[in-house]
Amino acid sequence: MPGALDGIRILDFTQMMLGPYATQLLADLGADVIKVERREGEWERRLEMMGELVGAPGNGAPDSAAFLAMNRNKRSVAVDLKSPAGRDALLRLAATCDVVVENFRPGVLARLGLGYDEMRAVRPDIIYCSGSGWGQDTVFAKQGRPGQDLLIQAMSGLAAAGGRAGDPPTPAGTSIVDASTALTLSNGILAALVARERHGIGQRVEVDLYSTAIALQCQEISAMVNQHEQWHRSAAGVGQAWLSAPFGVYATADGHVAIAMAPVAEVAQLLGVTGLDDADAWADRDAIKTALEAVTALRPADELVDSLLAAGIWCARVRTTAEAVDELRDQGHDLVVTVDHPSHGRLELIGCPVRLSGTPWQLRLPPPIAGQHTDEVLGEVLTGDELATLRAQGAVG
Repeated sequence: MPGALDGIRILDFTQMMLGPYATQLLADLGADVIKVERREGEWERRLEMMGELVGAPGNGAPDSAAFLAMNRNKRSVAVDLKSPAGRDALLRLAATCDVVVENFRPGVLARLGLGYDEMRAVRPDIIYCSGSGWGQDTVFAKQGRPGQDLLIQAMSGLAAAGGRAGDPPTPAGTSIVDASTALTLSNGILAALVARERHGIGQRVEVDLYSTAIALQCQEISAMVNQHEQWHRSAAGVGQAWLSAPFGVYATADGHVAIAMAPVAEVAQLLGVTGLDDADAWADRDAIKTALEAVTALRPADELVDSLLAAGIWCARVRTTAEAVDELRDQGHDLVVTVDHPSHGRLELIGCPVRLSGTPWQLRLPPPIAGQHTDEVLGEVLTGDELATLRAQGAVG
């Protein structure tokens, strides 16, 4: 069955999460994604997760679990970007591509002769996509500030909005800004491809972590600037700084339960809590949550969830990630997929969350070894002698 993006070729210079997660989504949907790495491989291949890498010594170079999570369905070429011969080979390759994606600091690829102008010279309708931390021409970009997820959460207000009053700022439990910006980047690429199909034009696409972090807070910022009131975090642990009780996570006799937006009176009645009839869900939210939690802490989580759901109250038991993945695996859900890696053996990865009825995503390739497809890919645009010369010069790996 064809992929939705069959026939689309993407030259991918990205690293870490912002770029690779975006291009993996497009690769899952059928695009031919050619990952350009340094001869020694992308930096993230050596990023330890929980202090470890994946892969036994003597069975190929180990890789980061993070790298493996975001680079399936891609072909890898290893090229020295500072080599003139390597640069020329990549420009010849770019002439066959629909999209170029990069997330270096602003101006780096242009200084290497691989910027938008150079790409557009070999393919006038190229779509050139840049992801960055702070944008291409902002004050922080010009200062050379490092654009990393935690730092963006800190600067954008996301971290300051998390946690209870009195706690230090609390960042999200995953790289939420990286992941969200990756989705924004893939969406921008798809929009540009439609525009080229409709209007015959190539163009630049730019996204950045900081803009995404601000956009993620659109409803909270709307409340702040239009209601002229600054947020404050709840001391008792109401789930978001902007919301009223009973929203939040509640202790139970054997775990925790999350309760979403609900009328205080209804929840109090179901729990047998009195004295809250005149309470204001916003002004008295800490007192309300404390009173409700005194009762939930005495009841088993599953029994509490069953009784609240039966009454129409939105709630759920708080589970670990391991519990969620075990359930998906037991269900045979396609969000958990297995792949045979040439060095690391059988791996479990998280599948593509996009579902298309006519052109579903397919698992075609495991995450590549660095330079695994150099000969295959560059052989599409270079002769055997030219490729041999590049290798002799050390321009490719």
